[in-house]
Amino acid sequence: MSYRSRRKPDAELTFSHKELFDLALAWISLSVAFALLLAPVHLGGATIGDFLLTIGLSFVTVGIAFLLHELAHKVVAIEYGQIAEFRADYQMLFLAIMSALIGFLFAAPGAVYHRGRITNRENGHIALAGPVTNHLLALMFFPLMLFSGQPGIVGFLGTIGHLGVLINLFLAAFNMIPFGPLDGKSVLQWSKPVFAVVFAVSLVLLVGFYVLFGFF
Repeated sequence: MSYRSRRKPDAELTFSHKELFDLALAWISLSVAFALLLAPVHLGGATIGDFLLTIGLSFVTVGIAFLLHELAHKVVAIEYGQIAEFRADYQMLFLAIMSALIGFLFAAPGAVYHRGRITNRENGHIALAGPVTNHLLALMFFPLMLFSGQPGIVGFLGTIGHLGVLINLFLAAFNMIPFGPLDGKSVLQWSKPVFAVVFAVSLVLLVGFYVLFGFF
C-alpha cells in the first residue's frame, strides 16, 4: 500500500534519556514476567536453574520482539510527520509480573505516543506496524526450531527459536485485541476488514503453534 511520507527533511530517529530508561525497564520487566509464566519456579514447576535460564532466553527473545515492535511504531509515526516517543506504563509493568505469578500474562508495558496532525488511516498504519513486525520476527526465528532436540549449543539454538516464535506470536495476537491502548483498537477504527484478517491470522498462528509445539 503506497502513501506519501510527510517526514520532515531533518527528522531523525532519536531517543531521549527518559525513553531509553523506559524501554530498558519495560524490557527487563517483560523478560521476568515471561520467565515466571514459562518456568514457574514460585509454584514448584521449575528449578532455580531452569528459571534463570528462562530469564536469559526471555531477555534475548523478548528484547528483540518488544524493542522492534515499538521501534516499528516509532519509525512509521515519524514517516507520517509525528513526534513519537515510547513511554512505559509502570502500573502495567507491575500488573504484567503479578499476572504472570498466577499463570497468565497481561503484556501492555507502555506505548509509543505520537503527536501531530494524522488521519485514522495513518494511525491504523502506525498501530499495525507493531504486530506485523512480530509476525516477520516469528518467521525469522522459526528456522532455528529445526535444531530442537539436538545436543549442546545446537539444541540451545532450537530453544531460542521456539521461544522467539512463541513470544512474537503472542505479542502480535495480544496487541491486536481491540481494547484500551492496544494496537487492535486503532486498526479497527481505521479498517474493520484489515483488523478482522490480521487479528484472525494472529490468533490462528498462536493457537496452532501451541497445539503443535507447546509453550516450552
